[in-house]
Amino acid sequence: MDNTLNISASPHLHARESTGRTMWLVTAALLPAGIAGVCIFGPAALKTILIAVLSAVAAEWAIQAAMKKKVTICDGSAALTGLLLAYNLPAHCPFWIPVTGSFIAIAIGKQIFGGLGQNIFNPALVGRVFLMASWPQYMTTFSRALSYDAVTQATPLALLKENKLFDHISYLGLFMGNRGGCIGEVCVAALVIGGIFLLLRKIITWHIPVSYIVTTGLFCWAFGANTPFAGDWMFHLLSGGLFLGAIFMATDYVSSPLTGRGQLIFGAGCGLLTAIIRIWGGYPEGVSYAILIMNAAAPLIDRYTKNRIYGTK
Repeated sequence: MDNTLNISASPHLHARESTGRTMWLVTAALLPAGIAGVCIFGPAALKTILIAVLSAVAAEWAIQAAMKKKVTICDGSAALTGLLLAYNLPAHCPFWIPVTGSFIAIAIGKQIFGGLGQNIFNPALVGRVFLMASWPQYMTTFSRALSYDAVTQATPLALLKENKLFDHISYLGLFMGNRGGCIGEVCVAALVIGGIFLLLRKIITWHIPVSYIVTTGLFCWAFGANTPFAGDWMFHLLSGGLFLGAIFMATDYVSSPLTGRGQLIFGAGCGLLTAIIRIWGGYPEGVSYAILIMNAAAPLIDRYTKNRIYGTK
């Protein structure tokens, strides 16, 4: 008699989504911000993006081949890491900056832990923080927005830190990317479009981005000025890499909590640390450091916010 019941190990339900498909969808969601960055900063931005992506893919291939492991560069994870790193770099940085950063991101941020799915920290941020600590002069020299020449301009957050902020900086200009900054962080409008796409495709949920952005805004409103509850929270939300970090890097599956409650705590922690670093820290921006610190706390958050096992009290 034919056996119509098949018994197998879990999972028993399968979806169309795969690791590779998810990675390429996130990459597609990042394209509007990249196009905006190239339009704002010119061909130098495109060159930096291509170098970072190709370097990340080459580093992953070389490391996996040297370790005699299956080469997985086609799953898109290495390309996505290189793209995110490029978005965190100035457009006119030397070519060896994205090359070095991509290698560190793949080797130290990812492969040293065993590869995709086993890394503790966001690999792109590992590469970015390494570059910031090693060559701060190249990482903090930004091109002027809407100028294809290598004319430098301080970021709005740096001007605020030095009490040199001018009144002519408008919220609309910040939202559309008319400011100095890294390639992929300046155009908030493009990042929001990509974030909506990921939400509609259910690649990410609202928990981390919303809790991150709201917490940063509330804390900067409460303590961002000499008078309590008088800080320019909208300026802080539209400046720096807050939207890039909240939508595309803090939501990394591997290095963020699993449950909705845990993700709310994680996002709020990122927002709190970002605001503290911006207001009282030595750096004008704190997104990278905040996310990496909370990456280290993610396992502990998971432990205390895990869901109740079905059928137990």
